[in-house]
Parts: sequence; structure tokens; C-alpha cells
Amino acid sequence: MKTALITGGSRGIGAGVARALARDGWRVVLSGRADSEKGRETASAIGATFLPADLREEAQVQQLFAAAGEIDALICCAGVAHYGLLQDMTDAQWQDVFSVNTEGVFRCCRAAIPGMVRKKSGCIVTVSSVWGEHGASCEAAYSASKAAVIGLTKALAKELGPSGIRVNCVAPGVIDTDMLLPLTAQDKAELAESTPLGRLGTPADVAEAVAFLVSERAAFITGQTLGIDGGFAL
Repeated sequence: MKTALITGGSRGIGAGVARALARDGWRVVLSGRADSEKGRETASAIGATFLPADLREEAQVQQLFAAAGEIDALICCAGVAHYGLLQDMTDAQWQDVFSVNTEGVFRCCRAAIPGMVRKKSGCIVTVSSVWGEHGASCEAAYSASKAAVIGLTKALAKELGPSGIRVNCVAPGVIDTDMLLPLTAQDKAELAESTPLGRLGTPADVAEAVAFLVSERAAFITGQTLGIDGGFAL
């Protein structure tokens, strides 16, 4: 049985990915905040393992990977958002967004790669955003951090391809998760109207794409950024 480690697996897209991979027969290890009851509940419901870790801290990332054991797939779903004008952001706020969204991916990939290289197999899926490709007003830090994830994905695909490791990215559009909590119902309705398919996305929409990318059906796909946005970016 293959093992997948999913960061940010407590809720939203990460929890959706966990459910999809468990359904597909993977051994699933979820990572989330230490105080995440949702993470533990999700893990219990699907027969997965929950391991707490703060991806801002290298020591905790190392502990996470040591506890997870040998993995065949890494899916980097952990992320934070910040809403507001760039001119009003503090250095600490900017750094916090990058520490999770970009540096957390870097730390996890760095920890996962040696074992995959030894086996000459494995796959990594990162989670960017439509804003990482197109930018969003009042979300400069988030957009920049997610754009960096796309660049990292492409570089790693070239770096790791000779070792038989595939690296791909998904770029969700407007997905109905807790990240939308600051938005009003009217805001959500307008975003749905701006989406050609006429609705917001769900975690399951993204999860099915990730399940495909980590499967053998995607054996010749690497270095790609797959938009899962209902046509929002068109």
C-alpha cells in the first residue's frame, strides 16, 4: 500500500484530498496544527494517521517526516491568507504568509526528496492558486507566495525528473472553504457569477484532480500547473 502525506489536511482542500486518497486505497497521513480537532476527526473517519506540525518550524517538519515514515506522495495543502492593502502590511504579516505558503512547501519537499530519490520514484503535488498565476488586489502577499510555489514546482520537476519523481501543481480558483469566511454572501454570489460554470468550487473538485496527479494515470505528467477554477481565469 502506498503512503501519502498531506499537509494542511485538517480541513478544506487538504481534508478533501485525504478523503479521496483514502477511498483510492492509499495509506494517508494528515498533518495540521496541534490544536486541530478537525484534523483528528478527519483522520479517525477515514482510518488515517494525524500528526501535528507547524511548518514554520524546521524541527517540527523533521519530526513530522520521521514519524510518517516512508512516503510515496507528498501533497502540500497548508496555506494561510492575508487580506488588505500592501501598504498597510507589516514585515511580520508578510513573512508569516511566506513562511507557511512558500517556505513550508520548501521545507516539506526538502524532507521528502531524499527518500524518493533513493527509491527512484514518488510524486509531489503543490497547491498554488489562481491568484498565484494572475494576482489579486488586496492579496499581494498571498498572490506572491503562491506564484513562488508555481516556480518551485517547475524547477523541481526538472531537477527530480531524472530520478523518476514527478512534481505538479494545482491552482484552485474560488473554492468554498474557511478562507472565504471574510467574504459576505453577496461577495460569494458575485464570484460564482464571475465563474463560467456558475458556482464556487468545492474541496472535492480539487481533491479529484490531485488524486489523478498522484496516480499511475498521470505517469507522464510533470511540471504542470492544473487550473481547477471552473473557468474563472479565462
